[in-house]
Amino acid sequence: MDNNTILNVQAIKKYFPVRRGFFQQVIGWIKAVDGVDFEIKRGKTLGLVGESGCGKSTVGRVILNLLELDGGKVTYRGQDINDLSQNKMKTLRKEMQIIFQDPFGSLNPRMTAGQTIEEGLRTLGIRGHAERKRRVSHLLDMVGMSSSGADRYPHEFSGGQRQRIGIARALSVEPSLIVCDEPVSALDVSIQAQIINLLKKLQNQLGLSYLFISHDLNVVGYISDTVAVMYLGHIMEYAPAEALFDNPLHPYTRALLSSIPTPEPDDRRERQTLSGDVPSPFNPPPGCKFQGRCPMVEDRCRKDEISFYEAGENHVARCWKVVE
Repeated sequence: MDNNTILNVQAIKKYFPVRRGFFQQVIGWIKAVDGVDFEIKRGKTLGLVGESGCGKSTVGRVILNLLELDGGKVTYRGQDINDLSQNKMKTLRKEMQIIFQDPFGSLNPRMTAGQTIEEGLRTLGIRGHAERKRRVSHLLDMVGMSSSGADRYPHEFSGGQRQRIGIARALSVEPSLIVCDEPVSALDVSIQAQIINLLKKLQNQLGLSYLFISHDLNVVGYISDTVAVMYLGHIMEYAPAEALFDNPLHPYTRALLSSIPTPEPDDRRERQTLSGDVPSPFNPPPGCKFQGRCPMVEDRCRKDEISFYEAGENHVARCWKVVE
């Protein structure tokens, strides 16, 4: 791992037990994340995209050590976070923050916006009340809100304003890495654009690194430097954003990109509709996890575990056929 890499994820796994019966015996495991690899450079954004239920949010929570890892390794600034004690991990959490999908559910309804942001400032050791008030006003200004909003409660704000408060809360502890877990999916389209532009502005100002989790490829393509396409707990394709959008290789990536709406009424591009359903992570098929929906499937795909194949500079796809 080079010095420019802030986060390195190697073959991480997260399984959830399935229990049944009076004694709640474990009868199997849901393989939510099953061997995921990627890295995030300092000041850059990795977009993690895929259908609902593919394991994207679980990856984000595993990285932050909110969920215990079942296999693999997460390295932050060259340090394996799974080997850290509880006290050391608490210190590290100042550098690794999260912005949640639901801006209302992630805020305490009994606390004002100012009190919510002040929690992080206390973590930094800022004890003076006047200094905390000054920092709260500065953080609200950074996210495009008036300092007068510090005395209002979450229900008094719009969805976009609540998400700005969530961003200010994340910034209060001066992090280096932020996991953005579908931060705009609950917002109107016009508000989505404002929040995305705000995130890009803050990244340029503060040198932040983002893991941006979303199912919206338009948003991911706009904000990301690198994109990882996820399906059933696996990364299917990993490439620089421009290369992935200009030359998608994996059949799943092609199908996702073909489904993006276009503003051109005369656009007659061919839609690649996927047949079948997503397999259950409780009993995934052997071989390629995409085999049941892939138009290019062959016998080899159903038998052998499919590895990554290089298709260009920093561009890999978990499909032997499209590369060969």
